[in-house]
Amino acid sequence: MIYYVHMKKRALISVSDKTGIVEFATGLINLGYEIISTGGTAKTLSDNGIKNLSVSDITKFPECLDGRVKTLNPFVHAGILAIRDNSNHMKQLADLNVNTIDIVCVNLYPFRQTIEKEGTTFFDAVENIDIGGPCMLRSAAKNFQDVIVACDPKDYQTILDNLKSGIVDLTFRKMLMQKTYQHTAFYDTLIANYLAKELELKSPDFLTLAFEKKQDLRYGENPHQNATYYETAIPNLKLSLSKAEQLNGKELSFNNINDAQGAIDALSEFACEDECVCVAVKHATPCGVALGKDSFEAYQKAHDADPISIFGGIIAFNKSVNKRCAEEMVKTFLEVIIAPNYDKDALDILKTKPNLRVLKLPEVEKEKQFLQDFKILHGSMLVQDRDTSDELMSAKKPLEKDKGTFIEELRKKARDLSNGGVSVLEDKTKIKTTPTDRLQLEFGVKVVKHLKSNAIAIVKDSTTIGINGGQTNRVAAAKNALEQAGKKAKGAYLASDGFFPFADIVALAKKYEIKAIIQPGGSIKDEDSIKACDEAGIAMVMTGVRHFKH
Repeated sequence: MIYYVHMKKRALISVSDKTGIVEFATGLINLGYEIISTGGTAKTLSDNGIKNLSVSDITKFPECLDGRVKTLNPFVHAGILAIRDNSNHMKQLADLNVNTIDIVCVNLYPFRQTIEKEGTTFFDAVENIDIGGPCMLRSAAKNFQDVIVACDPKDYQTILDNLKSGIVDLTFRKMLMQKTYQHTAFYDTLIANYLAKELELKSPDFLTLAFEKKQDLRYGENPHQNATYYETAIPNLKLSLSKAEQLNGKELSFNNINDAQGAIDALSEFACEDECVCVAVKHATPCGVALGKDSFEAYQKAHDADPISIFGGIIAFNKSVNKRCAEEMVKTFLEVIIAPNYDKDALDILKTKPNLRVLKLPEVEKEKQFLQDFKILHGSMLVQDRDTSDELMSAKKPLEKDKGTFIEELRKKARDLSNGGVSVLEDKTKIKTTPTDRLQLEFGVKVVKHLKSNAIAIVKDSTTIGINGGQTNRVAAAKNALEQAGKKAKGAYLASDGFFPFADIVALAKKYEIKAIIQPGGSIKDEDSIKACDEAGIAMVMTGVRHFKH
């Protein structure tokens, strides 16, 4: 025998996000449902003329502890979790005088919005951790065959349509169930990640990540691969492409996004620069980086660094784009342009290219917050700190905590030559580097950090003139980069992401009349390279910091 407590259908509604809730509740009442509600939701419904019972009416127990306890009650959870076809369950409800709850519509305390607010304290954040909401959602999802669970306002109308048809099929119920557990997992992950960030935990025993879908993409790296773009739920990542505003052009592709983020990452290395910086990227690798007095000069230098590779590339600036620069850029096929701003006449020119993706990203800063890199493998993942170390540092003398300020002060000293450009780099050769040399060597290392290992960058006048990376040996990378630089290599600077195990690269540098070399050092044969530099009349600086990027 099946016991039925009552014939009145009931829906429990308790939402922080009130989007569409009045229309949803109205639709449920028209379908014969009685509404149970709480706090602010009850007020919203009542203010809109929608009759509802309070949770206290159901539980016979008042809300307490400033609302911390209101739905954590058997009269709520038994009504949700009872299996309707289980006669024992239904008899117990009858004996306990507990009513069934057939629809649970809940979304959670705004934890994410709270931690995004300026000035939010740790205890403010903790107070916005929902307890009762996730419990009700999980209970309803577990009993999916008897209870409809709604955590997303986008599903309200579909639920109403299904109810009107008289059939809410099992597949739809399972979809709502899956979405609910994904929703609560996302919520808990957001809280856990916030706490990990607060505590600066880098290697927890269990790692969960919270990302939210930004858009479905037409395809992945190749047309036969499906792809989706997600952005982190942790707020205030100023360097994320997901924060950019698209001003022109067609939808970003998978490769556009990947390459553009690489351009932004490289650009952030030059956040302290007073000059305009232009970074050109092709296939996720910088192909031209240059400093100039304005966007036109910086772009022209970056373009001329490799006019072939820049075709179909991504361009990023740290300063506003002017008209002259825009006129020059539209002469070349480019996929994406990123800048903090655009002069009006410059934007008008760029918009004459309907497919050109023009993005506005606020002033790029050196990201100072807790950041990690994730490399997804088959069935596993590698996690590491991001390589955010500033150059002009050695293993023996690390920079002060505020590295950006330190670098800025060091650059000022180097420019005015007032104290000989004192830095923390180590001159290893008899020929010593000048402050001007060190600025160029620093520029080279900032570029080489963003090339695939083995990586070599040849720079001159704050411009790349030869770049090569991703080779299986460093000699080939040096040879290709120097050949690209050609005659311009005379008096230029060579930067390497890793040490020299032999003196062969120095021999190549001598052939092209390189002025100075910067590399991390650390090889057991460092002295061979130092000796070769002394014999070749080349200065060599070692940083003690390797910059592999695989």
